[in-house]
Amino acid sequence: MSEPTAADQAQRLIELLWRQAIPQRVTRGPKQAVSVDAVVAAAVALADRDGYEKVSIRAVAAELGLRPMSLYTYVPSKDALTALMVDAVAAEDAPIAADLPVRERMGRIARQVRAELLAHPWLLDVSPWRLVLGPWRMRRYEHQLAAIDGIGLADVAMDRVIAVLSEFATGNAKTAVAAARDRAQLSDAQWWDAHGPLLAQVVPPERFPLASRVGAAAGELHEAPGDPDGAFEYGLARLLDGILAELAA
Repeated sequence: MSEPTAADQAQRLIELLWRQAIPQRVTRGPKQAVSVDAVVAAAVALADRDGYEKVSIRAVAAELGLRPMSLYTYVPSKDALTALMVDAVAAEDAPIAADLPVRERMGRIARQVRAELLAHPWLLDVSPWRLVLGPWRMRRYEHQLAAIDGIGLADVAMDRVIAVLSEFATGNAKTAVAAARDRAQLSDAQWWDAHGPLLAQVVPPERFPLASRVGAAAGELHEAPGDPDGAFEYGLARLLDGILAELAA
C-alpha cells in the first residue's frame, strides 16, 4: 500500500475536523469501540494531566484500553490528533455580549485567549502556524469578529486587532504558566530567601543603579520575580488605549 499523499492527509484531516458537517465515508470492518470524540477527549485529558509531550498514539490508546494500531482507524497521526485537540478546547469559549462597551468587548477577546491557555497549558507547546481551522475555532473567530464589527474598522484591521490581542495574551500566559509551574516546586519567598542575599553580594548598585533601584521596588511590591497578572492588566489597558485612540482619530 502506497503512503498517503499530502492531499490525502489534508482531505482526511478536514473530514475529521468537520465530521459533524461532512458525511463520513462508510468503511467495512468491525464496529468501532469508541468514537472520534472520545479519542480527542482522552487526548485532551492526558495533555492537561501530563503535558503535551506525553501525548502519543500509544498513550491515548492506553487511556482508552485499546491497542495502539487500532487508534489509527480513528486518527491517522499525532499531528491530526493535535489539530482535533486544539479545536475541541475552543468549544469552551462563550460568545462576547454585544451590549458591552467596545473596550470591554476587545478586552474579552484577550482574556478568553489567556484563560484557555492557563486552563490548558499544553497549548503553548503547539505551533499555531498552519493549524487547520475546525468548527469550534472558526466559531471563536466569528465571535471575536462580531465583538468588533461595526465600530469603524476595515476587515483587515479587524483581523489585525484580534491577532495583536491574541498574541499579547499568549505571551503573557506563557510567563504565567511558567510561574505557576515553578511555584509548585518552590515558593517565590523560598526562592528569594536562597538567592536574594547572594545576588546582593555580586550585583553592585553603583554599576547597575537603575536596575538595582527599580528591581528592588518591583521585588518589594510583588514579593516575586514578576507579576504576570498585573502585567497583563497593565499591558491590555495600554493596548486598548492605543487601538481606540487610532479608531477615534
